[in-house]
Amino acid sequence: MVGSRPATIHHVDRDGTQVVGRVAMLLRFVTSAEGGVTTAETVAATGLTRTTAHRLLSALAREGLLDSEPGSGRWHAGPELFVLGRVATGRFDVVETARPLVRSLAARTGESAFLSVRRGDETVCLLREEGSFPVRSHVLHEGIRFPLGVASAGLVLLAFSPAADVDDFLRRHPDLGTEFPGHTETPLRRRLRETTRRGFAVNPGLLVEGSWGLAAPVFDRAGEAVWALTLTGIQSRLSGARQRELGGLLLDHAHELTGRLSRGGR
Repeated sequence: MVGSRPATIHHVDRDGTQVVGRVAMLLRFVTSAEGGVTTAETVAATGLTRTTAHRLLSALAREGLLDSEPGSGRWHAGPELFVLGRVATGRFDVVETARPLVRSLAARTGESAFLSVRRGDETVCLLREEGSFPVRSHVLHEGIRFPLGVASAGLVLLAFSPAADVDDFLRRHPDLGTEFPGHTETPLRRRLRETTRRGFAVNPGLLVEGSWGLAAPVFDRAGEAVWALTLTGIQSRLSGARQRELGGLLLDHAHELTGRLSRGGR
């Protein structure tokens, strides 16, 4: 079983919207961690002082947007986020459209299957379905964020972006390889070329040794790669001839989801 960690926060707005930016940053950080986060972890990731972080976290808890776990003091998503999410579902129903296809991938392969979405320069995992194989990777879970180019979903979404967008992304993130070893520009560009040639992305254990991922792009009506379907598992099950088989299955499901979304989810 492989562990995961919440995504690192990279910046805070410094203009008149600072408070809003900090609140959004905290909500993203807390919801990216499957087991919640401590105040100390929040301080380390955001650069806020402990006093400021605790004050904002407590205020969000009073409004029901966060919840504090008794005893451990870990912060989790609060009930009000569930309510707000349900309200937004009517406009953003991709998850329900994708759910049967993600379940199909997990059932047919035995691996863990996921749906992720591009949000700016990051990917966010929206949906997870466990497969039947007993050894699982827990690098991905609902809510976790990674930069584009990192993990198979981020790799495939960046690979199927216009070349100018790739160049702009790499200019904005010159230190990507510092936080994520193996993701400096030269090897990342090589993997991007391999991904477009292959049609699906392969992450050969770059985040956690032995934990591999495959991902295929899902396009919106404008032809932009916005979502990704992913399979994760151990190296022996996602390499060699089986990799080509699973890649083909991923592409089939991604093509089907693209079609359903273009038809309005039917």
